[in-house]
Amino acid sequence: MMKYVATDQAPAAIGPYAQAVVVNGLVYTSGQIPLTAEGSVVEGTIEEETEQVFSNLKAVLKEANSSLDQVVKATVFITNMDDFAAINEVYAKHFGNHTPARSCVEVAKLPKDVRVEIEAIALVND
Repeated sequence: MMKYVATDQAPAAIGPYAQAVVVNGLVYTSGQIPLTAEGSVVEGTIEEETEQVFSNLKAVLKEANSSLDQVVKATVFITNMDDFAAINEVYAKHFGNHTPARSCVEVAKLPKDVRVEIEAIALVND
């Protein structure tokens, strides 16, 4: 059985999708971009944008009864590979010693013309 996840602590979906879906003990998050919970795009440094992405990701995972410590796979989408090192610093700060599997892909464009998007698959606490 699937459970749809929704929290007002992260931006609402801007299309026909859920913030996350829980199935078989795993939560699959939708990509989180640097939008505030109120729906405003964070415009600042790539580090500030990435911090907002992590705020959103943490809120969605919490609502699903999970956390960053439970992430088994993350996918990072960026519009400029030159931002990789800066994004990596913020990423490492949030994950600490926990190092889930990860992919990082440069893409031509992201929703709302943001520069970073992260999605995750995580274990759900029983």
